[in-house]
Amino acid sequence: MSQMPQFQVIDGCLQRATQIPSPNYNQRPEHSDIQLVVIHNISLPPSQFGGGYIEQFFQNQLDWDAHPYFKTIEGMQVSTHLLILRSGEVLQFVNFKDRAWHAGRSSYMALPECNDYSIGIELEGSDDTDFEEIQYQTLAEVVKTLQQAYPKIAHHIAGHSDIAPGRKTDPGPHFQWSHFRALLQQAKSNVDV
Repeated sequence: MSQMPQFQVIDGCLQRATQIPSPNYNQRPEHSDIQLVVIHNISLPPSQFGGGYIEQFFQNQLDWDAHPYFKTIEGMQVSTHLLILRSGEVLQFVNFKDRAWHAGRSSYMALPECNDYSIGIELEGSDDTDFEEIQYQTLAEVVKTLQQAYPKIAHHIAGHSDIAPGRKTDPGPHFQWSHFRALLQQAKSNVDV
């Protein structure tokens, strides 16, 4: 296993992540605590990777005429806190202190509006494609780091499909939850030694 970068959260920023600010965020509600990580997948166009379209989309800079699919999402303003590319590179679009627009209408353990209290992590991928091993390894290291910074998320990790059932399907059937959780446990035990 290759050496993972040492991530750290400082003032709401994930150190070692490339910072690409998105305009699509606002303040979290007063007295809201970060207590959930939501895992998504995204690819633009669907099931195609690379090209920088996701980054452009989160920055409201996507050329809607560049692909027929883009017309179907024209004008949407969305964001995420983090995006993990197929290469394992991590990009941060929104500071963790702020509310990214990733979950939409959603509920977790009877608490509505997950954007208010969650951190959104997008994996470059799709419902019909396996994720890269480096993405699982990076995700485990990132989530371990987030759990150290925000202890309330220790046992609260959900897929977009879990918080918006019937409306969303990601991270999809190709996301191996058991593999991710094993890597996360391994990453956490490496810290404890």
